[in-house]
Amino acid sequence: MIHEFAPELDGIYNIREDESEEQQIKTGRLHENRILGILLKFYLEGKKKVTTREVELEYRKYFKDIARSTISTYLNMLKKEAMLIKERDGRVVFYMFQEPPPKEISGFWFTRLFCIDPPYFYRAIYFASLYSIAKKIVIENAEKGNKKVLEGNLKYLIGVIILFILKNRNEKCTLCQFGKQEKYIHLIEELDSALKDRTDVLPTELLEILKQEYSEIALFGGMNVTEEEEEIEMIEKLLKFAHKYNKDIEFQLMVLGRRLESKSLQKVSINSNPMDAKEEKVTD
Repeated sequence: MIHEFAPELDGIYNIREDESEEQQIKTGRLHENRILGILLKFYLEGKKKVTTREVELEYRKYFKDIARSTISTYLNMLKKEAMLIKERDGRVVFYMFQEPPPKEISGFWFTRLFCIDPPYFYRAIYFASLYSIAKKIVIENAEKGNKKVLEGNLKYLIGVIILFILKNRNEKCTLCQFGKQEKYIHLIEELDSALKDRTDVLPTELLEILKQEYSEIALFGGMNVTEEEEEIEMIEKLLKFAHKYNKDIEFQLMVLGRRLESKSLQKVSINSNPMDAKEEKVTD
């Protein structure tokens, strides 16, 4: 989806660099931080109890592999620290939060405990799945308007949401005790540039809804999309926006096209070597 919607970010949007991992310091706290982030991702999906195996499989998606025994060790340490509780169902052991994760807490304090990569990327993946079925959503739900135009507009709005999700994620990463701040600040600058190109003539009221309600996870004031009724309501609203702001999106697409064309010409100009032109002239 990034390759299609914002190709200039392809290959960098999901970069994560942790100083602790590189320098082999505070790795215990780093593992706990990541495991709590994985449990948070499951929690926001509505899955309150998870097994060691589920944590292990999820860990592989986001971080370098570690042994299941290591994951088990840290899960039990978190239990001893009263962060988690443990339940048995026959031979299966489940872990869950002792208390619900805090809401309306400063991102700085939150990232001291929880890695936010898993929950934010889960949210991005959720919206990417909507992006991939935009045509089906329009056919099944749209009551009025040109369906092809509505599909394009819906995909555009979802693309903007995903860029906002990635920016929200990186803003939290700059606060993390384990991360390389300069790396995440650079990623925010790249995301800001991509967002400016794609949103600077869209209405402010629309962008506020896309940025806060849909692009932020529930713990920081965003919508919880795990409830079916809320999900249906959100999709219906996005379709209304796709219809209501059709002219704005059309104008934004025109501006974006001109801007990308201009940047492409500048890039060609910068990469051109004047000596090459002279050599071609002599050859002719």
